Amino acid sequence: MSKKKPNSSGIVYSTDPDFRIEEEFSQEETLAPRAQKLRIRLDTKQRAGKAVTLVEGFIGKAEDLDDLGKKLKGYCGTGGSVKDGLIIIQGDQRDKALFWLLKNDYSSSKKAGG
Repeated sequence: MSKKKPNSSGIVYSTDPDFRIEEEFSQEETLAPRAQKLRIRLDTKQRAGKAVTLVEGFIGKAEDLDDLGKKLKGYCGTGGSVKDGLIIIQGDQRDKALFWLLKNDYSSSKKAGG
């Protein structure tokens, strides 16, 4: 399966000769781990009562977010995904995620959620 993502702007064709597609999500440079202000919280809303750990607040490229998500999921030993700028880890993994982030020089805050 190809990892290339199509243009998600929703624009197929324009008759305006001056029309330019501008990347809304321009590739921001990824901040250093110490400069990241990540938040960890537990969420059960719209998940059939199952708890997931959300890591939010990452600033940078989507590839770097995917890489961070993969490392966190691997450390926690669970599944999950990376969607809409959030790292979603199955189960209540707040303590493990916080420990891993602090060990790898990320600054983080843990919130009780639900």
